[in-house]
Amino acid sequence: MSKRDYYEVLGLDKSASPEEIKKAYRKLARQFHPDVNKAPDAEEKFKEVKEAYDILSDPSQKQRYDQFGHAGTDSGAGGFGGFGGQDFGGFGDIFDMFFGGSGRRNPNAPRQGADLQYTLTLEFRDAIFGKEMDIEIPKEMDCDKCHGSGAEPGTKIDTCQVCRGSGQQDQVANTPFGRVVNRRTCTACGGRGKIIKVKCSECHGAGAVKKRRKIHLNIPAGVDEGAQLRVTGEGEVGANGGPPGDLYVVLRVKRHDFFERDGNDIYCQVPISYSQAALGDEIEVPTLDGKVKLKVPPGTQTGTSFRLRGKGVPYLRRSGQGDQHVKVVVHTPTKMTERQKELLREFAEINGNRPVEEESSFFEKMKRAFRGE
Repeated sequence: MSKRDYYEVLGLDKSASPEEIKKAYRKLARQFHPDVNKAPDAEEKFKEVKEAYDILSDPSQKQRYDQFGHAGTDSGAGGFGGFGGQDFGGFGDIFDMFFGGSGRRNPNAPRQGADLQYTLTLEFRDAIFGKEMDIEIPKEMDCDKCHGSGAEPGTKIDTCQVCRGSGQQDQVANTPFGRVVNRRTCTACGGRGKIIKVKCSECHGAGAVKKRRKIHLNIPAGVDEGAQLRVTGEGEVGANGGPPGDLYVVLRVKRHDFFERDGNDIYCQVPISYSQAALGDEIEVPTLDGKVKLKVPPGTQTGTSFRLRGKGVPYLRRSGQGDQHVKVVVHTPTKMTERQKELLREFAEINGNRPVEEESSFFEKMKRAFRGE
């Protein structure tokens, strides 16, 4: 099968700049990497993309390809990536580059720092109304003394002579199937590509130290249990000049003694007396932002719920608030004066010790149940 034009593989024309070639390669390598794309032809497409990039990213090979096509390149003889055989180190390197792996093929390449997670416990009302606050977290930061180099200030940092600054060593073995290249972290410099003769006395050559950093948070109104806040760039420092990771703040919310929350709605129970339930009344009910008046109609049964619209939790991504649901519970007194007992006995005699709403649907249903209907 004839090979496709390398520019066609990367979706470019011959006037593409080195930066455009690199950008197209990164996009396609991420799309077709076998560890990500499980399509049957993903591996072949990935190899095709990598081969095109290996040629077009090398100025001398690109010049020969532009003049003579595939016949003018090392890969035109049937090899892959200029080795005349199979290079089994390629997949791991590309995956590490895009997905934060260990950098098996190029351990000296810039890598993003690790993300951090911090659990923050909020008071109930702080989660409802939001709050600005500062937290302190332990994290690795660039050493102030050596500015992340790992070397004692004023001393020299040498390029590793074993790997010539690449941080990797190649071992080539001839096999019946071709030449196999095995890339390993340089044993002389540990993959850094540099030799530090005099290590920094503060960080001992690590380039980073553990410190407690104060971070300002703006907790939005309406957050709930388990919500996460992402603080960009406040994770661990990156390796080899890579960007820092991010900080994820996981929120926990304390329970309230009176209010219960379900989404953006608030629930509570309010006790009322028997006379208030029977005769009706206007009572005061606490809400998240103060007291309000609630009319209890005559004949209210225990367990009846009333809705206070707009007295719940603010919505996170739109204006407005949820509702507050008030459940009234008729309170039965446990201690009464003789006069109170006398009045209740009189009421019971007048009523015949029957429920006042004898003809209510509830009691009709109960009587039919007793009769077996």
